[in-house]
Amino acid sequence: MMIEVLKSKLHCARVTEANLNYMGSITIDEDLMDAANMIAGEKVHIVNNNNGERFETYIIKGERGGGQICLNGAAARKVQPGDIVIIMSYALMDFEEAKTFKPTVVFPDPETNKVV
Repeated sequence: MMIEVLKSKLHCARVTEANLNYMGSITIDEDLMDAANMIAGEKVHIVNNNNGERFETYIIKGERGGGQICLNGAAARKVQPGDIVIIMSYALMDFEEAKTFKPTVVFPDPETNKVV
């Protein structure tokens, strides 16, 4: 049996930009992507701690080292710059493997989104 489990999480990242005029997705600093074991094109679930919005999109690689967390397209309506979000990705795995799997969890600096 295969089950879906949490693979990676960026916990409490700060939204730096909301760009309504860009085709959908979330742009994430490449340093944060590497630290969280996430890749461009990967589906992510986003939770906005400020307003309770929950939605899914996919990742676009952002400039390395800038701390960018930018919601694009329709998702830009669900956040404001400065909001705190949790970004999660999931993986399918065998039930037995899932019992011992440990997800990658990253807690970015609350002001800069830099990897701590």
